[in-house]
Amino acid sequence: DLPAAFAMNPHSAYKRYILPPGAFNRDDLASVVCTKFCRSSTNKQRCPVNCLMWTPEGRRLITGNSVGEFTLWNGLAFNFETILQAHDDAVRAMVWSHNDNWFVTADHGGVIKYWQSSMTNVQLVRGHREAVRSLSFSPTDYKFVSCSDDATEERVLTGHGWDVKCVAYHPSKALLASGSKDNLIKIWDPKSGQSLHTLHGHKNTVVKVDWNQNGNWLLTASRDQLIKLYDIRTLKEFATMKGHAREVTSLAWHPIWERLFLSGSYDGSLFYWNEGQEIPIATIPHGHDNAVWDIQWHPAGHVVASGSNDHSTKFWCRNRPGDCMDDKYNAGVGEERDMDGMIPGHPNSGGHMMGGPSGGFHGKSMGVGGSHMPRRPPPENYTCNRCGTKGTNESGVWLNGSA
Repeated sequence: DLPAAFAMNPHSAYKRYILPPGAFNRDDLASVVCTKFCRSSTNKQRCPVNCLMWTPEGRRLITGNSVGEFTLWNGLAFNFETILQAHDDAVRAMVWSHNDNWFVTADHGGVIKYWQSSMTNVQLVRGHREAVRSLSFSPTDYKFVSCSDDATEERVLTGHGWDVKCVAYHPSKALLASGSKDNLIKIWDPKSGQSLHTLHGHKNTVVKVDWNQNGNWLLTASRDQLIKLYDIRTLKEFATMKGHAREVTSLAWHPIWERLFLSGSYDGSLFYWNEGQEIPIATIPHGHDNAVWDIQWHPAGHVVASGSNDHSTKFWCRNRPGDCMDDKYNAGVGEERDMDGMIPGHPNSGGHMMGGPSGGFHGKSMGVGGSHMPRRPPPENYTCNRCGTKGTNESGVWLNGSA
């Protein structure tokens, strides 16, 4: 059972062999999820972070906050680079065009701005009377769609009876999906402006819709604490993910792995999910102190950025070989381990596993009932990675646990 599979970090000597997310297979999900806390970044003027977006090449992260500012963070060191007063109201949504040349943002007053990749504003449109909640480009980049609390998408498609909270263009077809405060998900034909189908799966406001890159799956999140997955070919729900204790506020598919996605909640938690499993494969229970308004994968899939109502932008990455697991946010926390890093009472705790270059484990267990291959002896003076205790190896050699 993959969720219950025992995981353990390989030796730090393999750090130089760590592979990009796209190089792993389905059994290496533990090597892809980003549960290690890297950095928390906060503006000088503390305010909620409503939305964020990586630049197309992944060198910077752009965040939009409640006072209308863009903040640019370095994508490698995660430190502050520059700040720009972009809107007069709170920034609510942002999106890059597929050709990476244009950047569109929208604010709480209904104003939509068109930017070049150099952050030069080229056009301003007063698109809605109320706050704009979501933006999405068409597959051809000739059009984009916006949804608002005035119950419209693109100021043309009317059909929802209440505030429209989210909208997304199909990645390759002339289809739109939108979610609303009326608990409904609608599929639209943007050419005719007609609603093609209505999905009634949720019992509360639908806050996020997101198409999978395969074009067949539609992921939805709601304030009823549920995440649902629909197959657009049959217009049927085929999976429901339960686990969040509060409203689900954000969603993001992995840019490379078709079946992996991430969700954020009103209580600040982050859950990693694999399609086909109804329980999360990894969790960060208290990643933020307040609601997670937006989450975005790095284009390469090895880093996650999350923006929250607690005024912070946090960066999360994969565990590297040899990393200490005592990070309070880490997926490995909460399980007591002995000095060898094993979980007492675990079926695999009778031995050790050899770590391979990919972060997986190869070979067989050693120790009781296993082979007699000696463990790597500690140095003469060492520091415990787990508790920081310093010690001395007086005997010089350890063999299968005996001095």
